Amino acid sequence: MRHFYRNILLVVLLFSSNIIWAADNMMESPKSKNSISVGVMLPLHNVDGDGRRMIEYYRGILMACDQLKSEGFHIDVHAWNVPVDADIKQTLLNNYANKCDLIFGPLYSKQVKPISEFCKAYNIRLVIPFSITGNDVANNPNIFQVYEDDARFNASLITGYFDRFADSHPVFIDCNDSTSRKGEFTSKLRKTLDAKKISYNITNIKSSDESFVKAFSRNKQNVVILNSDHYKELSGALAKLDRMSSLYPGFVVSIYGYTEWLIYANYCFNNFCKYDTYIPTVFYHNPYSAATTSLEKSYRGWFNEEMQPAQPRFAITGYDHAQYFIRGIAKYGNKFVGSKSQNVYSSLQTPLCFEKLGNGGYINTSFMLIHYLYNHSIESLAY
Repeated sequence: MRHFYRNILLVVLLFSSNIIWAADNMMESPKSKNSISVGVMLPLHNVDGDGRRMIEYYRGILMACDQLKSEGFHIDVHAWNVPVDADIKQTLLNNYANKCDLIFGPLYSKQVKPISEFCKAYNIRLVIPFSITGNDVANNPNIFQVYEDDARFNASLITGYFDRFADSHPVFIDCNDSTSRKGEFTSKLRKTLDAKKISYNITNIKSSDESFVKAFSRNKQNVVILNSDHYKELSGALAKLDRMSSLYPGFVVSIYGYTEWLIYANYCFNNFCKYDTYIPTVFYHNPYSAATTSLEKSYRGWFNEEMQPAQPRFAITGYDHAQYFIRGIAKYGNKFVGSKSQNVYSSLQTPLCFEKLGNGGYINTSFMLIHYLYNHSIESLAY
């Protein structure tokens, strides 16, 4: 069976729009509680990075299905290549599409509305696995959206901040980054601090040593927040903190960072630990986890190559998503809503916990704080 799955991935690269794969001919079998029909509508091609990443995500789904089949699940998987310029309405005309219990996709925002309406008409659960624009989830009870929009995610990050640092002294460092995308977050955090009557200081990465140190408190834990997620600015701020620690020892400093910093973790690990850094994120690839390394080893055996060194690892994301939704639907059927009480799977990389939006669908509100400790260990704090 595994050789069959591997060979199928070669077919993925050759076809542009028709159905690519149906597993085990289970469409002819009687429907049972553990019988699930899964659709994948993503760019599955080797033309560009989007296609290669989505092939890896799809491979993770296949690996999850193989593992679930060993436990007695009966799973059909139907996959369609839906590139950026595809008319997804044509894909939805395929005879297998309306027989799916669950569809993963699409990748592109412009394709969401037609597939959303299709899934609502046929009562199919639609899992939108990656970040998109638009708010179809607010009006369609069949949608499970994995990524929150920026406003909701920023609100989650602020909740995480006050959970850890309610009694600390905030220090905002202006990095003079005109391309920064973090102004909305820092502005909202400052407004929340003002509303709570918590004082904070603002300094600049180019401030003199004497001026810079005045922003910090000797009586409280200091929490540093940058207004940039870029590596150059992060490195400059770390160098500034190092100089302050050398010239004015004795300050207690933590850093509240950004998901993008996980890309720099290998280079900044020692400094992250030195400054008790917390990085909020909706995913975390833990290279020290036995379960993660076991899956990566299996991936090499299946596909004769390593996973792409991306954040997140797309194959692990696909594996997590398939395990979570297939197990949930098999156990709870039409009553599955992805709530905390219904969780039947512990994710390797991408925790999932959904909340309903009014009369609409469900959005994943789970996130983590990845904490780099002084003793050079890492802990994951789940929310």
